[in-house]
Amino acid sequence: MNTTHRTRRTRRRTAKAVLAGALALLLAATGCSSKADDGDKGGEAADGVRTGPGVGADTIRLGALTDLTGPYATLGKSIVQAQQMWAEETNAKGGICDRTVEIVVKDHGYDVQKAVTAYADIAPDVVALPQVIGSPVVAALLDDIERDKVLTFPQAWAASLLGRDAVQVLGTTYDVDMIAAVEFLTRTKGLKKGDTIGHVHFEGDYGANALEGSTWAARKAGLKVTGQKIKATDTDLSAQVSALRKEGVKAVLISAGPAQTASLVGVAASRGLKVPVVSSAPGFAPQLMKTPAAPALAAMLSIVSAAPAVSSDLPGVKDMVASYRKKYPDSPVDSGVLSGYNAAQLMGADLKKACEAGGLTREDVVKAHRAQTNADTGLGTPQNFSDVDRPASVETYVLKPDAEAVGGVVNAEDAHAAPGVEEYLSAR
Repeated sequence: MNTTHRTRRTRRRTAKAVLAGALALLLAATGCSSKADDGDKGGEAADGVRTGPGVGADTIRLGALTDLTGPYATLGKSIVQAQQMWAEETNAKGGICDRTVEIVVKDHGYDVQKAVTAYADIAPDVVALPQVIGSPVVAALLDDIERDKVLTFPQAWAASLLGRDAVQVLGTTYDVDMIAAVEFLTRTKGLKKGDTIGHVHFEGDYGANALEGSTWAARKAGLKVTGQKIKATDTDLSAQVSALRKEGVKAVLISAGPAQTASLVGVAASRGLKVPVVSSAPGFAPQLMKTPAAPALAAMLSIVSAAPAVSSDLPGVKDMVASYRKKYPDSPVDSGVLSGYNAAQLMGADLKKACEAGGLTREDVVKAHRAQTNADTGLGTPQNFSDVDRPASVETYVLKPDAEAVGGVVNAEDAHAAPGVEEYLSAR
């Protein structure tokens, strides 16, 4: 071989070496190696677990899009604190998949645009969302959540949120709750065919879905429903009470927030419309039992809920209440505490199941979740997550306000499925 050929071959070898070195540096800089040390970029961690966004070698990051400054600020605070308590308890026991759990919290104040911005900010760095407050918020994010395959537990229960693989409504939906409410009224409050029920409800998915359920159940029972649509900013329901009184209603359903429930019941009682009132779970907060409306609430209000009262004797609930009181002695123990803690426990079970199957990518977590057919945290009824088109549960409790009880409510009826619910779901 002559000198020219040797020189050319040497140059080719040198160029290849330089290129290989440059590629190695590029891969190291971008984290694209299939054995990435930082699982947030995807690939396989040193322990052999598949990883992706939100999962590093030592951490699992979850996200919360909550309301700490809007109409559900009290609920949001309770849920956030309960989930942070769960994370601390979990980490004290070694974490999940040998990783510490972190929860990144963003406040949207029940403003949809702020929530959309917050999601864009948080989504690249979390594996799942164990809390998103608000039906309109979740509705605005549905396409993004499905695209990103981020397992999401809304603190919202509209049936319109069903049918998405990555979105899980926990417990019942608003329409199922209102079917149970109508059944409760006809069974225990003497309503009969031909009677009229008023239904005061928020505009949007929450109220619309609740009205679907009450209308269907009333028609089956031979009753009439007269609706009164309100906004989340409406806190004086005097006009609605006057309209319902003119209609001669024998009972009232309300699908709104605590402020609206207090106004409705208080005004109705003061104007002589002393009829039974049944609320969805988001319509009550224990703080109401320290307001002038407390006597009327105790006398007139019942609450349908997929979760038991926090004053329940269930061992899991009692343990949770004791832990929460110890950690947050100045905070009330309300339904948000139970709801948030339950959601966090269910998310933890999904993460553990995914880890056992060898992966903590978003797709792995969604797959693990959908494999759960009898998820039971000891905080209520078991749930089935295998059918994306059905509520996870169809059983509801009936609760009664009680100023002396933890959380301001007690169980009046144990969990049961109201007659007609399965017929309704089959026809929907």
